[in-house]
Amino acid sequence: MTDRGLEAIYAPAVEDALAAFPVPVSVVELINVSENVTWRVTDTNGSRFVLRLHRPGYHSLEELIAERAWIRGLDAAGIRVPRAVLTTTGAEYATVYVAATGEHRHAGLARWAEGEVLGRLLDPDAGTAADRARVEDWFVQLGELIAALHNQASSWPVPEGFRRHSLDAEGLMGREPFWGRFWEYPALTETQGALLARVRGRLHAWLDALPRTPETWSLIHADLHAYNLLVHEQALAVIDFDDTGFGWHQYDLAVALRHYQGEPSFGYLRDALLRGYRRRRPLTDAVAAQIPTFILVRRLASVGWLMQRPELGEVLAPDEIDRLCRDVTAFLDS
Repeated sequence: MTDRGLEAIYAPAVEDALAAFPVPVSVVELINVSENVTWRVTDTNGSRFVLRLHRPGYHSLEELIAERAWIRGLDAAGIRVPRAVLTTTGAEYATVYVAATGEHRHAGLARWAEGEVLGRLLDPDAGTAADRARVEDWFVQLGELIAALHNQASSWPVPEGFRRHSLDAEGLMGREPFWGRFWEYPALTETQGALLARVRGRLHAWLDALPRTPETWSLIHADLHAYNLLVHEQALAVIDFDDTGFGWHQYDLAVALRHYQGEPSFGYLRDALLRGYRRRRPLTDAVAAQIPTFILVRRLASVGWLMQRPELGEVLAPDEIDRLCRDVTAFLDS
């Protein structure tokens, strides 16, 4: 569907949502339709905001409120994050009805986070030493940022009534994982599906045996790839906390590295990320050695994520499926 068609579907609900916030609106622009329907809002003074109509059924209102509570905790700890705007009645969200789709969506407004997307600034395989050094520096800073986030989360007193999902053995590799039954992805052959079902069981047992102590378990962002990080004034800011839940710290590190796996740059990016992390938080070699397995967990979970979102029109290419199955077989044989 064209942007014009999407705007027609959601514009009345956006108007209703914005009426609930103390912002004198001048311009409203659709910028993304993915996990949420996201709009850029400019007020009459030129200040910018981001309005999200959250995906129905993904998080309850209580879970969205919990997400904001943690984001405020991160902000208080000096981590750059989006700053929420409350409604005129002091509520975190306005709930609106989308007549064209017959659904209710929770609408949240936050101040626009300035900066360029880190993923658009990176060329990890750049040829010159200077280019490589710049990329390496960003990954050192990213490691420091992830460690700061884990430091805050590990010591943060979770408020009473706080509700958020857990990315534990059941949440990641259970029979009904949070991001869907990846072994039933429609493009898999029967043999491939059986292979992914088999590795699910192995990974479930592996995760279930991991300790859940403050050293490696707390709230995590769970989607800390380079396209959820902004660069502003030579510092990183974190955006998009949709997937936030309780989980292992190794998962955040794995997500940061996932898209570089198999590339010539992977080794130096991993080393830079861990070097930065260890500047701010202890990380044993034994725990760091678990990151490749968490990358595999992430890859499988991403298949389930795609399965749950056919409206995005994104599919795994046959060669991607073949590569995943080869890596799964290597893991099972190890």
